[in-house]
Amino acid sequence: LPNGVTYESLDCVDNGFYDNTTVYTVPAGHLFMMGDNRDNSTDSRVLSAVGYVPFENIVGRAQMIFFSIAEGEHAWMFWRWPTAVRWNRIFSIVR
Repeated sequence: LPNGVTYESLDCVDNGFYDNTTVYTVPAGHLFMMGDNRDNSTDSRVLSAVGYVPFENIVGRAQMIFFSIAEGEHAWMFWRWPTAVRWNRIFSIVR
C-alpha cells in the first residue's frame, strides 16, 4: 500500500481465490470495502456482488465490535455461548 501502510487481516488459506487479485481502480465518488476475513468476505473484490460502494451509501462508521462468535458457530445457539463467544472482542473499539 502507499507510504508503507499495512493492515492486519485473517488469512486461513494459503493462495486462496482472493489472495492475488488484479489491481482495482476505484471510480471517483466510491469506496473500496474489504472484509477482515480475506478468505471468507464478500466485499468490493467481488465486483458482481458488492463492487465499489458510492459515498452516498455510507450512513455511519463502525466504532465498536458489539458481539463476536467463533468461526462455524451460530449466534442463535445461545447455549454454546460460553465457548463460542469470542469474549476478548466484545465491546472492542474499532481503529
